[in-house]
Amino acid sequence: MGVTKKILVIPGDGIGQEVTAWGKKVLEAIAANYKHTFSFDEGIMGHVAIEATGNPLPDETLDKARASDAILFGAIGHAKYDNDPTLKVRPEQGLLKIRKELGLYANLRPIKLFDDLLHASSIKPEILQGADILFFRELTGDVYFGEKKRSDDRSSASDLMIYHKYEVERIARKAYEAARTRRKKLCSVDKANVLEASRLWREVVQEVAKDYPDVETEHMFIDNAAMQLIKDPKRFDVVLTGNLFGDILTDEASQIAGSMGMLASASVGDAIGFYEPIHGSAHDITGKGIANPLASILSAALLLDISFGLKEESQRVIRAVDATLRQGFRTMDIANKHTPNELLLGTDAMGAKVLENLN
Repeated sequence: MGVTKKILVIPGDGIGQEVTAWGKKVLEAIAANYKHTFSFDEGIMGHVAIEATGNPLPDETLDKARASDAILFGAIGHAKYDNDPTLKVRPEQGLLKIRKELGLYANLRPIKLFDDLLHASSIKPEILQGADILFFRELTGDVYFGEKKRSDDRSSASDLMIYHKYEVERIARKAYEAARTRRKKLCSVDKANVLEASRLWREVVQEVAKDYPDVETEHMFIDNAAMQLIKDPKRFDVVLTGNLFGDILTDEASQIAGSMGMLASASVGDAIGFYEPIHGSAHDITGKGIANPLASILSAALLLDISFGLKEESQRVIRAVDATLRQGFRTMDIANKHTPNELLLGTDAMGAKVLENLN
């Protein structure tokens, strides 16, 4: 018996528009193969939305998001904002707002290495092989949402790092529940030797841990965690951390997989899920047809699993990506000097190969 679901696609900016098209095509193929009914709508957010409406998250897009069962997102950003930090309206404001409005407090980033990409990373294969990490990054607190100040003479600035007990507790419980389904190990990352917000974080995690005696809990300072992630990634199973530290650690962890173009993520709360590649809008390669669509396709797999509970369908997508890599096909970001030209594919050709292996 097929399921009926509504999916909002927000391609966003830059290569987001190129790769999200393939995430959508994979979802359409899964729906056809399994007799599901997925209806799609589209919304704008980020730079394209600012250009069209002056607002990085138009009300129309937010209304569509609230009416959806899940959201497939691309990326946001534009070079003009990087080059002019004084601009008041910025694409990232749209992403922060939609997370807040939809209550998306937990960002899940699985870092799982495909064996055929062992040599795509700059880290030694023997260090990497077998690494399988699930990050839980808190999304609605920390310095990103705390009060921001700039002095009248603009010579000093501050960002308030703030956490509330309930914010830490709710994501900690999600992380512990996930750890129970994996290797039953959880590492909570903070800076409790210096930061009061981190001391609160650690206290709450220690309290929640009492409800999960079957899960081994470790606390680690962020600087040590950043080092251990490269030194011995296999030591980690579930990693729980705050917004700022999670942002940095998950980008660092992308090198375990060889490229940001390989990593999917899910932002979830208690209702709608929001799925996106971890890479940015990459305007330096926009329009060249060389962006890697695999992270968007793997984000679609996460969507099927987490929001719709369609685990078989999700695994089928992952197997199709794995098969494509085993056949030797590569986009530029995961290729090396030994990759034959005939196996070096652009965005559309790589997406098409995954579809072939899916059907």
